Amino acid sequence: MSVANGIAKAERGSRLLSILPYASLVGFFVVWQLVVDLGIVPRVMLATPSQVVALFFDKLTQENPDGALLWVHIATSLQEVLTGYFLALLIGIPLGLLMGWFVVAEGLARPLFEIMRPIPPVAWIPLAIFWFGIGITGKVFIIWASGMVPCVINSYVGVKMTNPTLIQMARTYGASDWQIFKDICVPSALPMVFGGLQIALAAAWTTLVAAELIAADAGLGFLITMGRRLLLPDMIVLGMLLVGLTGVVVGVIIDKVEKRLSEGIRR
Repeated sequence: MSVANGIAKAERGSRLLSILPYASLVGFFVVWQLVVDLGIVPRVMLATPSQVVALFFDKLTQENPDGALLWVHIATSLQEVLTGYFLALLIGIPLGLLMGWFVVAEGLARPLFEIMRPIPPVAWIPLAIFWFGIGITGKVFIIWASGMVPCVINSYVGVKMTNPTLIQMARTYGASDWQIFKDICVPSALPMVFGGLQIALAAAWTTLVAAELIAADAGLGFLITMGRRLLLPDMIVLGMLLVGLTGVVVGVIIDKVEKRLSEGIRR
């Protein structure tokens, strides 16, 4: 009887834990709606969730007042973010891995990287506008610059954290530096590499919104800017929520890829 009661309690606890995330979201939106409806925060300063949802559906078919449909803003921001993000991955991850293992690569690249690393990504915005204008190229450059740093650092640290016993054992059996790097260091560094991908994704979205707030004619950051100029808090909140949701979707995809790769390495 006690075993059955224990199983039942465990099942109830598991169901409760699965409900908690949804309950917290519902509670958040309910409190948000009440705070505005009760006048605790004026409507001119914060839109209600119902207003944001209504604007979302309106913007699917109406270009006014910002001059573009909602999907155009989303597609523009995604194009800019993903292009700069994947360029940062393609360059930053191999560079960090090579710097972590090969002394020559570290000696050549690390001094330049250490000089560039402390520069905030938004500091590149004036030069990017000067070089590339307000089009996609300038924003891709800024996003690439912001995403490079976590990719390089995490990949570098991941290689440095490789178990020295495994390296020594591989050397004992006659493995070359390249074989050790490829078969031991890279798989060992993968958790840190994927951590860098998540940090780079957050940096990419932050930098993109900052760039679009300053110079853009479409995108979610531009949508937020237009909401500020037109004194429409529902438009500002809609842009912010869409940035968060799109970031969550891309983050989930990264998690799925990490799990697949990790499972493949274990096999």
